[in-house]
Amino acid sequence: MIGLISATAAGAGARDRLAAAWPDRTRVYEGPVGDAVRSAFAECEQLVCFLATGAVVRLIAPLLGDKLADPGVVCVDEGGRFAVSLVGGHGGGANELAVEVGELLAAEPVVTTATDAVGVPGLDTLGFPVEGDVAGVSRALLDGEPVALDAELAWPLPPLRVSRTSGSYVIRVTDRAVAPGEREVVLRPPSLVVGVGASKGAPVNEVLGLVYDALREAGLSVGNIAELATVDAKAEEPGIVQAAQRLRVPLVTYSAEELAAVEVPNPSDAPLAAVGTPSVAEAAALVGGGELLVPKRKSERTDGQPAMATCAVVRRVARGRLAVVGLGPGARDLLTPRAKAELRRAAVLVGLDQYVDQIRDLLRPGTLVLESGLGAEEERARTAVAEARKGQAVALIGSGDAGVYAMASPALAEASDDIDVVGVPGVTAALAASAILGAPLGHDHVSISLSDLHTPWEVIERRVRAAAEADIVVTFYNPRSRGRDWQLPKALSILAEHREPTTPVGVVRNASRPDESSRVTTLLSLDPATVDMMTVVTVGNTATREIAGRMVTPRGYRWQEGTS
Repeated sequence: MIGLISATAAGAGARDRLAAAWPDRTRVYEGPVGDAVRSAFAECEQLVCFLATGAVVRLIAPLLGDKLADPGVVCVDEGGRFAVSLVGGHGGGANELAVEVGELLAAEPVVTTATDAVGVPGLDTLGFPVEGDVAGVSRALLDGEPVALDAELAWPLPPLRVSRTSGSYVIRVTDRAVAPGEREVVLRPPSLVVGVGASKGAPVNEVLGLVYDALREAGLSVGNIAELATVDAKAEEPGIVQAAQRLRVPLVTYSAEELAAVEVPNPSDAPLAAVGTPSVAEAAALVGGGELLVPKRKSERTDGQPAMATCAVVRRVARGRLAVVGLGPGARDLLTPRAKAELRRAAVLVGLDQYVDQIRDLLRPGTLVLESGLGAEEERARTAVAEARKGQAVALIGSGDAGVYAMASPALAEASDDIDVVGVPGVTAALAASAILGAPLGHDHVSISLSDLHTPWEVIERRVRAAAEADIVVTFYNPRSRGRDWQLPKALSILAEHREPTTPVGVVRNASRPDESSRVTTLLSLDPATVDMMTVVTVGNTATREIAGRMVTPRGYRWQEGTS
């Protein structure tokens, strides 16, 4: 919950806008400001104070304790100009909250944490537990001192400005139960899956005690547990559910049929008779593959009663991560926040050189950039997948939406299920052009590429003819180049067999970019020679009209009744 506090009418106005936008996330604190801040600080995960920063500093200073437990505090001036991340930038999420508040109130987010200021990812912002000298190692990264990466687990990480050989400071990536040494940080990625089985009514302490004992004896850390896993029949078993809650990890369940298909070293007749699978703990831990570190073991009771819980521990196979990112049509404000986040997360960026130039300033220092020229799509896809298979966090970029005439198709054709693939949508050229032209895509529409480099012209022509006969609005990608100057006239002639010469046609070049140009003409008047590869051509259907200089396709045809 986010506590909202204000002292003046101006602050209350901005406060109420935030409360209206986030009704389920926020709580307004009324009354004397000091009392309101104290109550919110004790009850909420985050605070937004619509007060002067000096006032907020004095109010929260006596309340501050542990930066890992204190709420994040954002301060917004009463003019609504700035949203300042005051305390808890990383641990309390104040940096991200300042950005969110700034977007909602049209205020400038102010983030002053050192790692964010210079583009180095905070070691406490990587999404998994961190132990040791976080401040010292972070300062070494910022100062450019030698920091070694000791990666016992090949987990995908953002660029950290580290050496793989030696350094005065060390970042260790491990799931072993080791204490960080001097000038060392231990990162604990979610590498362990604990499979559990339990008899009906098994106490939570018995389940938890078994898990802790198994990990301790194997020299593994509780901080690396990704999930507890069990059979569907035990999805609501209180001892298992509460164990997951206390460990703060998700409980994942599988059907008996899924578990029975997993080969395990220690099958048993007891679970087969009880829930329909010869293994619960081992099979549940092994469903996703990996190395069995702790075979099935039973809990030990001191009261002489039979054991009521079993567990097994598996180390997941470290998987690389490939994000296929759509950059949109070119304008920075049409690049989505999710795309920006993936670019910042990537240790390796793969892309066409001209697209890399568009977003180079968004990359973290140390990002490995692998760029190439036009016509190397398959090579870029292979490169991106190969880097992900090394355990890297990779971003493969394309213009518009990466899944539309772009890099997603060749990348996914190259990738197998040994890496994680994430698709990040982007604003397509067709959508950007449509917004510029008016509303030409208001009814059914189709996009067709006129490039026959990858698709035989016979196939393209058949698709154009089908769209013409079906009276569908058509957006042509790759309409005309120096070496392909006849395809667009041919496609237009096919459409002209089914549409009037006065049918509106929208032509947009470099949509959303500084040299953008657009015009609305007609099927008869369009000169194909004025079109190139940077242009998108949208041909209306029989209902499309030009209205006040804009191209409009209605959602239905009834509007034409009574019109000429």
